[in-house]
Amino acid sequence: MKTIAVIDIGKTNAKVALVDLDRFEETAVRKTANSVVSEGLYPHFDVERLYRFITQSLAALYEETPFDAISVTTHGATAVLLDKNGDLALPLLDYEFTGPDTLAEAYEKVRPPFAETGAARLPMGLNIGAQIYWQEQTYPDLFAKVASILTYAQYWSYRLTGVRSTELTSLGCHTDLWNPYTADFSTMVDARGWRPLFAPVRRASDILGGLTPQAAQDASLPVGLPVYCGIHDSNSSLLPHVLTRAAPFSVVSTGTWVVMMAMGARKVALDEARDTLINVNALGDPVPSARFMGGRAFSTLIPDATVEVSEEMEAQVAAAQWMLLPSVPEGSGPFPHASARWTCDEGSLTGPQRLAVVSFHLAMMTASSLDLIGAEGEVVVEGPFAVNSSYLRMLKAATGRPVLIGSQSATGTSLGAACLGDGSRAQAHTVEFEGEVSQAYAAYAARWAQLVQALSSKPAPSAPH
Repeated sequence: MKTIAVIDIGKTNAKVALVDLDRFEETAVRKTANSVVSEGLYPHFDVERLYRFITQSLAALYEETPFDAISVTTHGATAVLLDKNGDLALPLLDYEFTGPDTLAEAYEKVRPPFAETGAARLPMGLNIGAQIYWQEQTYPDLFAKVASILTYAQYWSYRLTGVRSTELTSLGCHTDLWNPYTADFSTMVDARGWRPLFAPVRRASDILGGLTPQAAQDASLPVGLPVYCGIHDSNSSLLPHVLTRAAPFSVVSTGTWVVMMAMGARKVALDEARDTLINVNALGDPVPSARFMGGRAFSTLIPDATVEVSEEMEAQVAAAQWMLLPSVPEGSGPFPHASARWTCDEGSLTGPQRLAVVSFHLAMMTASSLDLIGAEGEVVVEGPFAVNSSYLRMLKAATGRPVLIGSQSATGTSLGAACLGDGSRAQAHTVEFEGEVSQAYAAYAARWAQLVQALSSKPAPSAPH
C-alpha cells in the first residue's frame, strides 16, 4: 500500500487526511469542527454530520489522489450503543456531560479497583464504565434494546464495513472496562452482565473488511476498499515510536488533552488521584501514562493564537518568575483539586508575556506528570505544542532531558493511524530541540515545583464532582 486515508476524530476538531507511506507524511487534509448537540436526552456527538463530512472528504480526496485503504483514529471516553438493527440505541454521550456524576456514589460501589484496571476514577463521563452505568440506570427501557457496544474508532469502521468490533487501545484507556494485566474485560463487566454486549475485541491493525456498497456509494469509492479496525488517538501518536525507537523514552501527545506515555519507565506506584493511569498500546502492552487538559487550557487562556513570543521576552518572564499555578481547568491532571493562581498581575501582562507564562505553565504540568509515571530518556512532543518554543524550552529545563520535536500536524495522530496499514514502513521523524536553557529557566522550574508541592498532598474528595 502506498497511500492511506485517515479518519481522525478529535474532541474539538475532526479531519480526514491522506498519508503517503513512502514519504511518511500527510499530503492532503480536510477539517471541520466537532460539535456537541445539546438537544435530546443529553449532550451528544452529531455522528450524522460527521458521517457526511467523512464521506464527502473521502470522495474529494480520492478524486485528487486515489488511496489504497482507510484507517481510523478517535478520542477516547466514548462508547457507542447499537440496537439489533445496527442503529444507535442511545445517543453518543459527550464525556464532558456531568450526568454520570449524579450516580457517582452508586457507581463507586460497582466499579473495579485501580489495582485491577489501572483506570483512575474520573469525573463526568471520562470513565466509559460510568457512562454505560448511568445510561443503563437512567434509561432502562432504551438500554434494554442495546445489542452491541462498540468503542468509538470502531464505530466509524463499522459505519464503513458493517463489521462490529472493539479494540485494545480504546478499551484500555481509563474505561474501568479492561484489565491490562490479564488482557481481558474487568470484573465489573461480568458482574453487570455486559460482556455479551461488547463486540469482539480486535487488534488496531486488523483489516475489518471492505467498504459496503452503501458506504462506497456515499463516499464515491470502490466497493471493498480495505478498512482497518482503528486506534485510540494518543496511542496513535505513540505507535511510530514504539515501532522504531529503543526504550526508555516518553511521548507527549498534545491536543485538547495532553497525554504522556512512558516506555521503559522506572517502576513507580501510580497515583490514581493525580490522573495517572495505565494505557494499552497497539501491541497490547500496558503503558504508564498521565494526562491533563492542556489544549483546553491553552485555548481558554490565549484568546489570540497569532501572538508570538521572542526569546528575549521568554527570558524576561523566566527571570521575573511570573507564573500560573494549577489548574486550568480544574478536576483533572496532576493537581486536580487546586484552583488556578497567578503569581503576577495577570491584567498587566502583554499578549506575548501572557503566552510565555501559559506556555511555561503547560511545560511544568507536563514535567510533573512525566515524573509521576517514572518517565526516563528522551521526551518526544507530538502535535500542536511541538511548535511552541516557550513550552519546549521550559520542558527541557524542567526535565533535564533531551526534548525532541515530532509531528507538528494539527493532532499528531494521523501518521500513527497510517502505520496500521504497514508498520514495517513506520518512521518517527524527530529533531532535537536545540533551544538554549539558561539558569533562569532552571530556577523558574525549581520555584514552580516548590510552590505546587503542597498541592500534591491535598486529599481527594470522596467522590468526583
